[in-house]
Amino acid sequence: MRILITGSRGQIGQCLRKVLPEDWELIATDSKTLNITQFENVENMVSVFQPDVLVNTAGYTDVVAAETDIERAFAINAQGTLNLARAAKKHGARMLHLSTDYVFDGKKTTPYTESDIPNPLNIYGQSKLIGELMALSFNPNTLIIRTSGVFGDRGNNFVRSILQKAHNQEKIRVVNDQICCPTYAFDLAATMVTIIKDYPELHGFQHFTGNEAVSWYDFAHKILTLAKLDTSLIEAVNSDNMQVSRPSYSVLTSENKLELYARNMESAIISTLEEMA
Repeated sequence: MRILITGSRGQIGQCLRKVLPEDWELIATDSKTLNITQFENVENMVSVFQPDVLVNTAGYTDVVAAETDIERAFAINAQGTLNLARAAKKHGARMLHLSTDYVFDGKKTTPYTESDIPNPLNIYGQSKLIGELMALSFNPNTLIIRTSGVFGDRGNNFVRSILQKAHNQEKIRVVNDQICCPTYAFDLAATMVTIIKDYPELHGFQHFTGNEAVSWYDFAHKILTLAKLDTSLIEAVNSDNMQVSRPSYSVLTSENKLELYARNMESAIISTLEEMA
């Protein structure tokens, strides 16, 4: 199996590199070695390497900055995704593309399935949705994997941010009225490998998250509790005070009956803390 990964220095990209089977051939690219916003660059890379599967974990993920950096957000999340899908199709490769719960508006009170209609509230979500639609339009052999609240010991993420502020004895203001299912990065990476190996015909959409729905406030509280740090530093705030609109309820579930594994949130946080120690 020959795999090309974009965004290999990001949180999921690093985890994927660690969990890929040893007998798979890998080329790992990042923004310095592959500019996905330029089709010629993507085409050259895919043409030379001829991957069986192209896994796109690259993305513009700064939700706040995207509101003003609109052109770049769409260049990476939409045009970049399209470029990868076009090149994958041209060379007969399957594509796995990582997307987000932020394509939904959060107005439901039950978990979102793959067949629910997206309605993003912010530029980041809009750019990711356009990327999804264009990828599937140009390459039907594409699987969009939507996830939420990814965390782990690598890269910038919510757990690392909370721990850093707690160690600095900073007040930690966290919203208590936005619900999602935090997802352990290594579980997500392992799931992508399982899908590549065991579900080669799967295309369209697949939701995968952690299996516990919590508010960001409760998530932060659990992190500091397990880290044996001062939970009184956490202050619950309402999302009305936030700079950018986000879905208030973005719990995902799947209609696809796949055998995919996600450990419980406490176990995942403990694993993260151990890796960071």
